[in-house]
Parts: sequence; C-alpha cells; structure tokens
Amino acid sequence: MLMLTDCSSCRTPLQLPSGASSVRCTVCRAVTPVALAPAPAPSPDNGLLSFGQTPSVSGRKRAVICGVSYKGTKFELNGSINDANCMKYLLVNTFKFPESSILMLTDDHLTHQFKANVHLTDILEEETDPKQIPTKQNIRTAMQWLVQGCQSGDSLVFYYSGHGSQQRDPTGDEVDGYDETLCPMDFKTKGMIIDDEINATIVKPIPHGVKLHAIIDACHSGTMLDLSFLCRMDRNGRYKWEDHNPPMGHFKGTNGGEVICFSGCDDHQSSADTTCLSKVTSTGAMTYAFIEAIEMGHAKTYGDILTSMRTTIRKIESGGAHSSLLGMLFTRGRHGGGWKQEPQLTASEPFDVFTKRFSL
Repeated sequence: MLMLTDCSSCRTPLQLPSGASSVRCTVCRAVTPVALAPAPAPSPDNGLLSFGQTPSVSGRKRAVICGVSYKGTKFELNGSINDANCMKYLLVNTFKFPESSILMLTDDHLTHQFKANVHLTDILEEETDPKQIPTKQNIRTAMQWLVQGCQSGDSLVFYYSGHGSQQRDPTGDEVDGYDETLCPMDFKTKGMIIDDEINATIVKPIPHGVKLHAIIDACHSGTMLDLSFLCRMDRNGRYKWEDHNPPMGHFKGTNGGEVICFSGCDDHQSSADTTCLSKVTSTGAMTYAFIEAIEMGHAKTYGDILTSMRTTIRKIESGGAHSSLLGMLFTRGRHGGGWKQEPQLTASEPFDVFTKRFSL
C-alpha cells in the first residue's frame, strides 16, 4: 500500500519507504522525520479522498482530468474546459473508462472572478464540491488519489489542459537547467507545481504491471513528468530516444511500472489555444490533434499518434490564442504568428514507437 506524507519544509507529497524513520524531499532536499510505523494511506474519512463523488480506487481504469480556464483573469484560456470535457467523453466512450472512476477538476462553474485579494472560501460559497476545482492543493490531492492502491493490470490517465511555465532548477537534475511547471488556478498566490513533484507523486510509485498515460496540453510541457527518456523524431519519422537521466544520478523512473506521456510541445515551446482546428469553438491544439488521431484511425502505435498530431498542428494557420503564461503576461493571450509547436513523447523506458501498440 502506498504511504504518503508531506515534506516538513515545502509540503510536497512524499512516498514513504517501508520502515523508514525519515524521508528526503526530491524538491527542496529537506529531511522529514516519520514514525517508524507509518500510518496507512488516508481513507475517505481522514482527508485524502474527501472529494464528494470520489471514484472507487479499486477500478482497473482510473483518470484525473484537469481543465483550468483562469476565468475572470488576464490569464484566461478559452479552450481548456472544452478540452477536459472532450477528454472525458473520449475515455468513457472509446476506452470504456467507468464514469465513476474519472475525477474532473475544472473551474468553469465559478461564479466569482478569482483575484489575489479574494479568499477562496468566498469564491466557492455557491459551489457544492469545492475540492473538485483545480487549485494547487486539489491537483496535488488528485494526483495522490490517482496512484493510491494501484495494482498490476490497472490503466491510469492524468490529463491537464491549462498554462505551463518554467523556473530555474535549483537541484541540478534538469538537462536544460529549468524545471517545468503546471499552473493551477491559484498559482498567483499558492505557486506552481513543479515537474519534480509530479514525478515523485505519480511516476515513482507506479508498480510493475501498472500503466500510466499522461496527456499534457500546456506550454513548456515536453518533459513535464520528468521522465527518463524523450523521443526525438524528425519529419520523416526517424527517431532516437534521448536519455534525460540527470548526470548526478537522481532517479526519475518508476517502481517497475510503465509511464508514457504525450505533451503539447517541447520544453522551450508554447502551445496554442485556438479555433483554427475545430472551426467552431476554442480548443487546445494538442488535445484536438490527439483526439483526431484516435478518431481517424491513426492511433495503432505511439509513433502513429505522434506523427498524426504533428501533421495536424502544422495545418494551423498563423494567429490564434496563445497559452504561454509568459506570453499571456505581455500579449494578453494573442499571438501574431511565427510560433512553432511540436507535440512530444516521453517515457519511463525507451521502446519501438512504430511497433508498440497504443492502448489506454
């Protein structure tokens, strides 16, 4: 059973080694003392799973879907909620995920503008389930729930559509010197979720026989899960796996399971929030391209999906809304053209992308 505690310094959720008297945080490196007999993983009665309509953790298929629109702020995105709803529809109707085993975190139902000087409880006073909006703490808790008690044969999905960013890496475990980050709804006051924490929470605990897929539609998302290998593919389909294990030997792998991630763009690139593809409503370009690949029968292998997604995105005309956090700060969500977005594929272990069958 997965045991978790919060770092005594930065509050990052940490996995407890069996019988350990302390654990070192992978983010801030602080050492947190723990009891010699760790308490069992939290149950619905003691906090972790108090989501209201929380899906059963015993199902063989389980998913967390986050759609963050930043409604009422200068960071607002138009397509994130559409993305989240489309992804849920895909999982339920195409891949037969039980609807009760999908946890949705979205902010489309908020009735008040979210500002730094407004208390969260005031914003949520009309909400029936405040734990199902994409705040930093709720996303952290949802990630913990996703992997809790997973067993061989389980298929897990983590999906995120929203802003992504970067910050300087203080630990030296990043090839490019930067940590990639997710931006929850309250990132201005609570901060971002860095890739080290994501890796520690939903990658390292995955045991043998369990498969986790992550689909990240955000800027700077190429290595958002901090996985060990990145597939570099050219336009002719030639590829090689880059080893992104840090030179200092910091472990980024799983506990024997398999993790594969499709992301919207490379770490130095931005992802589009656009109407250019659907022609009807705003969507994330990556999400649209991912779903289209599956619906058009271009998803037999992981290489097929990656190739199809990149081909679709190349069709986008110049312009459209820009979902880069830094871009939003300076351009208020509009981009005049010339941007480049190439979806990426990363994995806990390398494999032949054109023979390995895709499945969720």
